[in-house]
Amino acid sequence: MMISLKRSAARWSVSMLSALLAAVVASGVAAAGSPEQPAAETTLDPHAAHLGFRFHDPSMDFVFGSLALGSAVNHGVEIGEAFATAQTIVDGDAASWRAAWLRSAARIEARGDKALAGGHRVSARDQFLRAGYAYRIALAATSPDDPAFLDAARKGRALIKRAGELLDPPLESIEIPFEGAVLPGYFRKAAPGDAPAKTLIMIGGAETFAEDQYFYIAPQAFDRGYNFLTVDLPGQGLSPFEGRFLRSDVEAPMKAVVDYALARKDVDPNRLAAYGISSGGGFVPQAAAHDHRIKAVVMNNCVVDAGAGVAKMAVATATREVAAGWTSFARITNQLIAWRFGLDMNNLPGLVAANRNFRFDPAAVTSPALILVAGGEMTSPEIQRQNRICLEGLANPRKSLVVTPADEGAANHVVMENRSLMAQEVFDWLDETFTGAQPSNPPR
Repeated sequence: MMISLKRSAARWSVSMLSALLAAVVASGVAAAGSPEQPAAETTLDPHAAHLGFRFHDPSMDFVFGSLALGSAVNHGVEIGEAFATAQTIVDGDAASWRAAWLRSAARIEARGDKALAGGHRVSARDQFLRAGYAYRIALAATSPDDPAFLDAARKGRALIKRAGELLDPPLESIEIPFEGAVLPGYFRKAAPGDAPAKTLIMIGGAETFAEDQYFYIAPQAFDRGYNFLTVDLPGQGLSPFEGRFLRSDVEAPMKAVVDYALARKDVDPNRLAAYGISSGGGFVPQAAAHDHRIKAVVMNNCVVDAGAGVAKMAVATATREVAAGWTSFARITNQLIAWRFGLDMNNLPGLVAANRNFRFDPAAVTSPALILVAGGEMTSPEIQRQNRICLEGLANPRKSLVVTPADEGAANHVVMENRSLMAQEVFDWLDETFTGAQPSNPPR
């Protein structure tokens, strides 16, 4: 049965694809062309702010509403703190954004130190989590050439680790060996002990840190009895400082992540899921196409051909002169992505070629698969086209596509502004998928 786009999330199977397109058109969403002849689209903007929050600058407003405010449900920010910080920011100005969030981060960190000195572990934990993430939010508008970038990143990561030690079970800081270096990240057990449990591997996109994935979904995973595992793949987090950039053979580092997970006694190999958001919506299914130990895949949304999508984005024609006309915030956020691909940060058009080999064949993905698409993103003909190709091609009959409703505040990129709704769709589907799968080593 089709569920209305107007009031709740809609789920489709392959047989309902034609009805999907009819429904989205009726809901004010433009229909895509055929996979071979996509409908005309001047500019694809995955980070469009479909729901306004605070700023006139679209890039700043998206980051404020989706990355910052969206994390509040998972204790990444407090709403009052976020808006108090925003009041001191000059709209569209990167330096103002960075300074404001660094001030807030230091203030919250000091509260955490005071709480811990007084023996108030819960208060300290909560302050350290928010302080750590405030340092990370400052990085959204900080050039990696700025010495403040590494300083803020290291402070933020250290605070998340301190907070993790105050959780029970603790949030473990992990380092997975890979090609002479490590993939840093986090693991938290669903419960004390070594009983094998359902496990979610969470993978972000081109510009993310492992900490983003914690505040994106980890508490919802714990609430539902899932172990949580996330890492920085090459190119993510701080790895570009080590000369490691985003790479199209993402199945190689992902194999190391799965190896690590399955080497743990507390991970049930029959209930191991991987969820990728943004560019991770291509990384995860590509890894699953090569590694059938991944028993379920979630994509938000499915990126079959990253190069084709980037070719429709503003960066494709953003010469140095064009980018000079952008706000400093928008310019730096895009330069950060170029940096993560190992490009000159002023070579934004180079992102088209850099993404050309980031593609996969959906038919090679044999595990059950769920695709989520935010209601606002579904207005893009290119996003419609790629997700239709993905759904049609996926090999396992247990596959579906969910469009989250814009009128429930689930319109923006990867549904960052309504994480409770997103998590409901993800975990309800995973629980139904894993029903009947028993732990391989049940506790005695």
